Amino acid sequence: MNDMADVAMGASANAAQWRAKLSLTYGRRGERTILERRAHSGPLVVQKSLYPEGDDVCQNIVVHPPAGVAGGDQLALEAAVGEDAWAQLTTPGAARWYRSSGAPARQTLDFSVADGGVLEWLPQETIIFNGAIAELETRIALAREAIFIGWDIVCLGRRFAGERFLQGRFAQDVVARRDGARQWVEQTRLESGCALLESGVGLAGHSVFGTFLALAPLVPDTVMAACRKVACDAGEVAVTHLPGILLARYRGDSAEAARDYFAALWSRARSMICGRDAVSPRIWNT
Repeated sequence: MNDMADVAMGASANAAQWRAKLSLTYGRRGERTILERRAHSGPLVVQKSLYPEGDDVCQNIVVHPPAGVAGGDQLALEAAVGEDAWAQLTTPGAARWYRSSGAPARQTLDFSVADGGVLEWLPQETIIFNGAIAELETRIALAREAIFIGWDIVCLGRRFAGERFLQGRFAQDVVARRDGARQWVEQTRLESGCALLESGVGLAGHSVFGTFLALAPLVPDTVMAACRKVACDAGEVAVTHLPGILLARYRGDSAEAARDYFAALWSRARSMICGRDAVSPRIWNT
């Protein structure tokens, strides 16, 4: 989509104000993970279940047909993974958050994973247009023996269009719990003109940032050591290891570099934590 079309769609979408909710439930049937239940209202759906790795892993592509999020829109995705089931969710392209005339747009992700289950959340980047008001919330509830691996990549402004984030605000909350106890909590608040956009402890003038998160009953030191060897083509990166957590950061100006870096981390972490080699979703190459 070209820049003028993006702007025009953003203006018209502000008037429409979509409300969309998608609920997915995964279960284990013999050797196969299946999508047991899906329910949706509004323009948020999944395509048919795919099995590029065989029966163990059920892959779904989450699609938002309007292709952009505008002021007043509310999107909600819920995914529940049952015992010993394995679900992988990704998206077909970047999520565009359009400029707003004043109303915030909101996205809520609500994930739960039962004992022995695995959930992978591997979306493509989120582009926050100049003038957007974006609120994102992610809640992850894990049983004692559950695993979650996921990432998010945020682009402030449209770099290829020469657009900077000079107006608007971005808020993100992430809360992960294991057996009901908080395991990871993070809040991000960025507003046009705020000190964190330019500060060395913030974005240091960069426009792209991201977080990779792997949560498991046990994350061995060897996983962190292997992930610290992963190089990034452009930007600054760091890897941290906490009890049951592998955390990595990206800061730079390239969503492509961030995605390639996180995909490489995912490949190593998945193999070492889950015992299964990574197979990149085909949709990433289309």
